[in-house]
Amino acid sequence: MTLDPVHFDGIAQLARRIDHGADERDRRAFAETVWAEFLDPLRSDGRTVLEPVDEQSRRVVDCEEIALCEPEFPTEHGLDAGTINPTTFKNGLVIDIAQAAMSSTPSDLELHRSRTTVMTVHSNDETMTVDETWGKFDEGYSRSRAVKVPQLPRFAEGVVHALALYLAESRHALDHAEDVTDLLVLDGPLYPRGLLRWTDQHPDLADLLLEDPRPTTVLENYVRLVEEFVDRDVPLVGFVKNPATRVVTRTLKSDRSVDVSVPWADDTAMFTRLLERGEYVDDVDGERWERETSTLSYTNWFRSRGGVDRPLSIEGDALGVDRRLEPAAYEVTFFVVYDPRDDLVYRIEAPYAFTRDPEVRERLTRQVLQDVAVAHGPPTIVAKADELARIGRSEKRSLRETLETQFETSQRRNYDDLRWDV
Repeated sequence: MTLDPVHFDGIAQLARRIDHGADERDRRAFAETVWAEFLDPLRSDGRTVLEPVDEQSRRVVDCEEIALCEPEFPTEHGLDAGTINPTTFKNGLVIDIAQAAMSSTPSDLELHRSRTTVMTVHSNDETMTVDETWGKFDEGYSRSRAVKVPQLPRFAEGVVHALALYLAESRHALDHAEDVTDLLVLDGPLYPRGLLRWTDQHPDLADLLLEDPRPTTVLENYVRLVEEFVDRDVPLVGFVKNPATRVVTRTLKSDRSVDVSVPWADDTAMFTRLLERGEYVDDVDGERWERETSTLSYTNWFRSRGGVDRPLSIEGDALGVDRRLEPAAYEVTFFVVYDPRDDLVYRIEAPYAFTRDPEVRERLTRQVLQDVAVAHGPPTIVAKADELARIGRSEKRSLRETLETQFETSQRRNYDDLRWDV
């Protein structure tokens, strides 16, 4: 049933009760102030949490022109992992399954065939055991492993999901690192952000990171991945499609010297205001903002040592993982791209080991800009990896039914599962 017009109007009228504070002109002006006065560097409690790698700047590039340029890297590889999402069974098991895949351009069918599959299992039954050795399937092209996670009932679903996803992705990347000759693009952040976020979410999760070897092993895989690519002088980047960092906004909100309320929910909203180009034009109702859509706009690269980026910075201990290179080499650096055609912001991350070189930094920037311009969104190599790794809805349902048969139980369902045919 749809809303009747009178009900729609009644709901819409609620907006008149809300004073949304400063208007858009003021917010754009405040964004300019933040850019000019607070980011070179951004400090919190005497610490530098963000600073430009080189000169702070905003630039634009014509979409058509950059799309027609010669690629900076002749080949690209992409990496992604997909899951069935945490599933709870009536016998108390909580399970997630992840599979990772790597794509390449030009295509490599044998590489595309390979998968790394991880099943993570949580149970409150202490007698439950898991054979955690790695096995092979599909004539040796693919590997699989089952992993028992610690007893954390309150966080069972989040833990099984994160460990399955990041273990599959990182292991697959390490196994196929030598297949990458020019550039690797991870679908997501450079390090396991979801796992690192546990450090400040809850004491039990923070203790798990410090005491249990499994999460540390996952993080170590990413550290070794960076070292492998630095040793081979092959760059890697992480393409974050939905960035949700709050390092800048959280720091500004806690800074008493900022005498204006920070209006943005996260850094993405702020960078959108900084990078969106256009002008106010006359309209029948007054003025409206008209966005310029022919160019991509982007920032310089920044070094990040705040939030979940701190553990891998020169100030962090990498959760106890041994680092073979100088600590600065692992630091997260990033730049932000704004695509006005879809009004979307993307964050591109890379280790400082690569971006401290001006030539490499410029090549990475131009390659990503070209990829976004051509694909009208995330790079094609990322979409290709996503397609290989994705577990479809029907496949998820079949896998859950197979698990039900294997464990002689059934999935614990709720009304939403019935309503949405999950």
